[in-house]
Amino acid sequence: MSHAVAALGAAALTAGGCIWYVPALADLRAGADRPDSRRLAAAACVTGWAGAGMVVVLLLVAEGWWTPAVTAVAVTAAAAALRLYAAVKRGREAREAAHHWASLGHVPLPAGTGRSRNVVAAVVGCGMAAAVAVAAWQATSGPGGGANWATAAVASATVMGVFLVAAAVYARAAVRGPRR
Repeated sequence: MSHAVAALGAAALTAGGCIWYVPALADLRAGADRPDSRRLAAAACVTGWAGAGMVVVLLLVAEGWWTPAVTAVAVTAAAAALRLYAAVKRGREAREAAHHWASLGHVPLPAGTGRSRNVVAAVVGCGMAAAVAVAAWQATSGPGGGANWATAAVASATVMGVFLVAAAVYARAAVRGPRR
């Protein structure tokens, strides 16, 4: 693949990422009106997408693949570090807020969606893994040495559909709570 084709794809991806980096820029511009953890998460988002833009430019001007690849890895590491620091900061802010509420004699209701969100994410993740495994198995073991990609796609989509239905059923049951 030529550098120009890769740059075009990366540019399209970066332009499509505006649904993430434009709100993040708004959070950064809000300054002290936003919590520190939210601004750090926004900085991580902007860093990642700015890095994607830098990779586009480097793909257009660099001769080899090393410069864009090293830049992409460095920017990804910086964005991940910022995002992890934002998560740690968010945990501290939540503990501090809970302490302040407790000192006022008020105990806030626990957030009940954390467990169900994790279960739904795990079910969808397992569904994706199973769908990829089914597609790979179907494509390689079919007649003609993997020439039947349509069957593999249908089987993969069916498996993913089953897992998505299971996740939706669990999420709906978790929202309604136990019946009395």
